[in-house]
Amino acid sequence: MQSPETVRYSKEHTWIQKLNDQEGIIGITAFAQSELGEIVYADLPTPGSSFAQNEVFGSVEALKTTSDLFMPVSGEVIAINEKLASEPGLLNSDPFNEGWLIKIKILEPQDFDTLLSADDYAKLIG
Repeated sequence: MQSPETVRYSKEHTWIQKLNDQEGIIGITAFAQSELGEIVYADLPTPGSSFAQNEVFGSVEALKTTSDLFMPVSGEVIAINEKLASEPGLLNSDPFNEGWLIKIKILEPQDFDTLLSADDYAKLIG
């Protein structure tokens, strides 16, 4: 299963890639989307909203279930992926590129110390 080395992972199956020291992009992992099945809707926060690490920031709805989304690091939402409103299937087909969820201003850089590497995440999901 795809787990790029350039991102860090939470135990709740979200990932974050730093764009620079102040900003990052967050999405769900390939494992998460495969477990959910076909995703039909993403409920994302409003830009300007702030969330602590591990706080629920939204949800994704699949055909048979809904799953909460957890912040991998503390941050303020500066953009959402507008494409997901009309193309939620991007979360299934391209979770690490076109299927990103939100862009944040990183509020607590030390939160990265608690996240998993690609190897550690692979061990977590077996």
